[in-house]
Amino acid sequence: MAEFQETTTYSVQCPACGSGKVVKAGKQSGHQRYSCKECDKWFRANGMAEGRRVPAEQMGMAIRMFYSGMSYQQIAEAMNKAFDIKPSKATLYEWVRDYTDRATDTLKDPRYEAHTGDEWVADEMQVTVGGEKYWNWNVMDAKTRYILASHLSKHRNLRAAETVMEKAAAAAYEHPKVIKTDRLGSYPAAINLVFPYTKHVQSDGIRAEVNNNLSERLQGTYRQRTKTLRGLDNAASGQRYLDGWTLTYNLFREHESLGGKTPAEVARVNAPFTEWADVVRKSEPTPRVSGRDSPKAPLPVPR
Repeated sequence: MAEFQETTTYSVQCPACGSGKVVKAGKQSGHQRYSCKECDKWFRANGMAEGRRVPAEQMGMAIRMFYSGMSYQQIAEAMNKAFDIKPSKATLYEWVRDYTDRATDTLKDPRYEAHTGDEWVADEMQVTVGGEKYWNWNVMDAKTRYILASHLSKHRNLRAAETVMEKAAAAAYEHPKVIKTDRLGSYPAAINLVFPYTKHVQSDGIRAEVNNNLSERLQGTYRQRTKTLRGLDNAASGQRYLDGWTLTYNLFREHESLGGKTPAEVARVNAPFTEWADVVRKSEPTPRVSGRDSPKAPLPVPR
């Protein structure tokens, strides 16, 4: 009597665009490689990120742990316990640096502008980065809780206030009717320069009828992460941390006050990733292959 071995058929899909139009493209380190006919991305059958030896899900988990306030040493120990791998501090730093920068650059595309409400709130707080004092400025939409900008500066002056307002303007689909701040003297001129048709309202304190409590609560959330900021080297690494933490807050954390949605969902940002593992999977550079066209540029979304 002949014996037949049961086989299972798997449907291979491109992790970048979801297309099933893929072809085999040789092997790498014993793993089958595929090439997508739709987006020209290459990927490996074991879920590894191109050019990496660790699955995207594990790398994404490490980045998420970093932005939750864990040190590189704590992350390495957690990954060793969960996956029997212990990446070095240099490796973890590389993951955080590369994918934070790629995610931040991706969201600068006008297609991902936030559809905010009529009122924004802004505030600033002092933080320590690499043993030096800096100011962390932020601007948030009151309706969606979407953080439009976070900016690190050495001084609390007009130029710093203007810069954070310019960042906020670039991240939003349209300008607000009102921006509420504290009584710092740098705000009036900065808001007038960037948003000449927006009303500026200054708070009279947290217990006053006109207050900036929403932004104060956001600063309280930032203060929970100041220990991580103190462990960074300089202003550049501090700004990267703020960018990554802001991205996590906006896109990857559901908020009870928003009915279990993320600020990005409420603001209709429609970002191309919903977790850090998505950033790893979708932001890898596309290898150039002889005889094939370069990847097609995405079509602009009508506005």
